[in-house]
Amino acid sequence: MNIRTMTRSDVPAVATLEREIYPEPWSARVFFDELGQGNRVYVVGSDAGQILGYGGVMLIEDDAHVTTLAVIPGERRRRLGTRILLTLVEEAVDRGARHLTLEVRATNTNAQHLYERFGFAPVGKRKGYYAGEDAIVMWALDIDADEYGTRLDSIRTGLEEVGP
Repeated sequence: MNIRTMTRSDVPAVATLEREIYPEPWSARVFFDELGQGNRVYVVGSDAGQILGYGGVMLIEDDAHVTTLAVIPGERRRRLGTRILLTLVEEAVDRGARHLTLEVRATNTNAQHLYERFGFAPVGKRKGYYAGEDAIVMWALDIDADEYGTRLDSIRTGLEEVGP
């Protein structure tokens, strides 16, 4: 598995995956627009040149907002989502973020468990955020602290033990 910065040439493949994964997908135009913003970081996860997942984060002052994280269904449970999120969090910390936030479908307990491993905790709900479904708002605070760095080290070590 390889995690790298998303490029404009990745957008058609990412938009195709987006349509396969989400009932209300972002268009290719949205991804092109996001890549043009200086306060955004987008990455793709690939294997043998095929994009299997992607994620993005938006940075605003000392907060970072995970805008999207997706892995194709056939590749889930291989820790690609963990690798993508780790990369996004490391980028956010490197760019001065102190806190992370995101929204996740209330029914997506697998994603919620992943986010909890990264220190995210639920703080509220957004009613009807997704077409007919609530979102859980989650935050991870003080990601610039040594304790959080220790958490990331543990996640990184766990990934190394599992291998690519």
